[in-house]
Amino acid sequence: MARPRGPRFKLSRSFGVNVCGHPKALKRGAKPTKKISEYGKQLKEKQKLKAYYDVLEKQFAKYVEQALKSNENPGEKIILRLEMRLDNLVYRLGFGSSIRQARQMVNHGHMLVNGKKVDIPSYEVQVGDVITLREKSRNTQLFKDNFAASNVTYPYLEKDIDTYTGKVVSRPNREDVPIEITESLIVEYYSK
Repeated sequence: MARPRGPRFKLSRSFGVNVCGHPKALKRGAKPTKKISEYGKQLKEKQKLKAYYDVLEKQFAKYVEQALKSNENPGEKIILRLEMRLDNLVYRLGFGSSIRQARQMVNHGHMLVNGKKVDIPSYEVQVGDVITLREKSRNTQLFKDNFAASNVTYPYLEKDIDTYTGKVVSRPNREDVPIEITESLIVEYYSK
């Protein structure tokens, strides 16, 4: 399947926020922004959200379509559905140092969900699911270092360093998700 492969640091600079999670992404500072139209603002927010989660347009449009059909706030629903993807939770738990590395770990079968191998990055994790690093993969120094070094915690995740596991304890609230997005602009973009 196709993946976005462009330069991530340039994306971060153009959006003015660190969308790739790398500590040096905004080292050179954000690009100066010109005055943009309302449509341009909506488009930029949509592209920024896609860049945060590293998804392509077709898949992103499906998340938006489902969110618009639901009875909940569509902007929050899009973000929370993206947040519950397996590749994203592997990244949030610290198994991968970036969303791309986390996706590769899932694709290559290093991750288990409730004891079963899942190699689909877009797999939607449910509350109560346990995400574990496969036994054979625990010998890989990179994975051990990533998991031990990650000290960022989220209220909807529990992490056990000794057993290389993480658990989803609740659905995330919008305030818990560490991204800088104005989701109402994305909903307006797709509501036209």
